[in-house]
Amino acid sequence: MNKMLTIKQRNNVLNTMAELIALERAQILAVNKTDVDSYKGGDLAMYDRLKVDDAKVDGMILSLQQLIADEDPLGKELYNFNHENGMKIINRTAPFGTVLIIYESRPDVTVEAAGIAFKSGNKILLKGGKESVKSNLAIVDLWHKALEANHISTNWVEYINYDRVQTQAFLENPTQKVDLIVPRGGEQLIAFTKKHAKCPVIVSGRGNNFVYVDTEADLELALKVIINGKTAKISACNAVDKVLINSNLPNKESFIKTLVEKLLESKVEVLGDAVLASFENISAYTDENIWYEEFLDYKIVIGSVPSTEAAISKINTYGGGHSAVIITKNNELALEFMESVDSAAVYQNASTRFTDGGQFGLGGELAISTDKLHHRGPMGLQHLVTNKWFIYGNGQIR
Repeated sequence: MNKMLTIKQRNNVLNTMAELIALERAQILAVNKTDVDSYKGGDLAMYDRLKVDDAKVDGMILSLQQLIADEDPLGKELYNFNHENGMKIINRTAPFGTVLIIYESRPDVTVEAAGIAFKSGNKILLKGGKESVKSNLAIVDLWHKALEANHISTNWVEYINYDRVQTQAFLENPTQKVDLIVPRGGEQLIAFTKKHAKCPVIVSGRGNNFVYVDTEADLELALKVIINGKTAKISACNAVDKVLINSNLPNKESFIKTLVEKLLESKVEVLGDAVLASFENISAYTDENIWYEEFLDYKIVIGSVPSTEAAISKINTYGGGHSAVIITKNNELALEFMESVDSAAVYQNASTRFTDGGQFGLGGELAISTDKLHHRGPMGLQHLVTNKWFIYGNGQIR
């Protein structure tokens, strides 16, 4: 097991890494272009996540700079107790040990998620998708140079270049100790990881987020929030996939007509339930299971509900446990909705696109967890820790 690095050592590595990325910007973009040019799949979200541009490189550098500025998550005292027999009992934050990050198509994860895991004192294993392997290996090479420049072993950051069969074998029978796995990608990747892993898995990445438009909604605001949530970045897990409209909404017909027009302007396919499919340009869906789907595409489903209670029930039945919004001027009703909906992030009158570690003041995120153990929602630096008990005695026995 690697000896724990000091906060100065960890920050020095992160600083060197930021400098190397800035220095090798052109090379990172050139290598990524070969990955992008080789990608023949038709998955729009996958393509969007795969492509690295100057803005993404800037984001990589910024994420490292923010991590350097953030306080050390390790050694924080959570509990302090003096036993009647004289023992001193202290509980402090501690690293997990080795964190495996399995991800699809996003070379920036190789910097941002690895950086969070590293500053949290963990050894990192990275398993990226085959579509981004050249980009990932180029970035891991920079990690190794940053570690070597600071006289630290390169085994703190390791890339495992496995195919699906080899990955399954590793999950089922790891050749080294793995303490935590974070799969970042679609539902198939998450299901595959959970099925075969022999250690805790943090589920991250599934959205299927809902917006509920209440009878007391500001309709201009509702349009703005829905359009932003759906169209700003369709490859994001915090995008909107479902809209529920209270059947008693004043000016409902006019609102729906305007909403559909705006969605069509952004080339979004609009599907509706039996009530709303009668509206122009809303197609009836054929399978009720569509309410479970995360689209990651220019597609949205609109449904009618008779009450806030019905909206809550529908969201809790079909939602991904990620984000949900109520559009209403009624603060009391909003609080009831927000307390009752079983999602990691709940909003009144704002876009789901804010469910993000950077936007929540975490300085970046390892993942957005839809689990409840050990953390929920965006997981930043301070969350990628476990805890450890330190007991100081002088011969006490029980």
